[in-house]
Amino acid sequence: MAINPKAESYREKMRNSEEGPFAKSDPEFFELFANFAMDEVVSQCDLDDRTAFLSTLAVLLGCGGLDEFRIMLKGALNFGVDPVEIKETIYQATAYLGIGRVFPFLKACNEVFAENGVKVSDEPRTTTTAEDRREKGTKAQVRIFGDYMNDFWKSGPEDTRHINRWLAANCFGDYYTRKGLDIEMRELVTFCFLYAQGGCEPQLASHAAANLRLGNDKDLLVRVISRNVPYIGYPRTLNALRIVNKAAEEVK
Repeated sequence: MAINPKAESYREKMRNSEEGPFAKSDPEFFELFANFAMDEVVSQCDLDDRTAFLSTLAVLLGCGGLDEFRIMLKGALNFGVDPVEIKETIYQATAYLGIGRVFPFLKACNEVFAENGVKVSDEPRTTTTAEDRREKGTKAQVRIFGDYMNDFWKSGPEDTRHINRWLAANCFGDYYTRKGLDIEMRELVTFCFLYAQGGCEPQLASHAAANLRLGNDKDLLVRVISRNVPYIGYPRTLNALRIVNKAAEEVK
């Protein structure tokens, strides 16, 4: 099997020498994928391990790639990614993907953590109460998107206004305000959830602009998108790049 030395070195570190599921059954495919994903892509995209793995886990959540998620989760742990940040990424996905998609991923995460002796502190990471979650969520929205979000929670037609209130209180109040993952990374993984699931282009455009506003610049977004080509494929990659390029032009 002609896996090149760089790809093999990265694979061994990520998998801790565990054999891949297709190494014997599909050796040619395994060679093609490993050389591309674990050498060519990694060499092209200069990302720290935290950003690389959290973005990939978010992309796999978004596209429903549960089996690969298990593999990359083990890799993230072997590369020293904080288990708390992994858990927070999964929790936040619920606001964008729904529990129907997130349930098996959280279950898989708990299983992988147990198998590898990973323990996450049960110290509470919630920073809101039932009384202030909407207010704090609105503050997070303003920080991310701008002052126009101050009154967004009470805007819109009366029969659907509760959705905007829930968006402030639940999505941003319950999740974005939590400890364990900074707001910049929360916005980055949200961008990954959205572009990986597809069909959310208006929201993706808003969150591309929000990332730029928070300091996750175009170069970083392009490197994140590029790094995850092997896990999401080219059509959604190209869609995401188009939206990032447009957002970057509009903020100039």
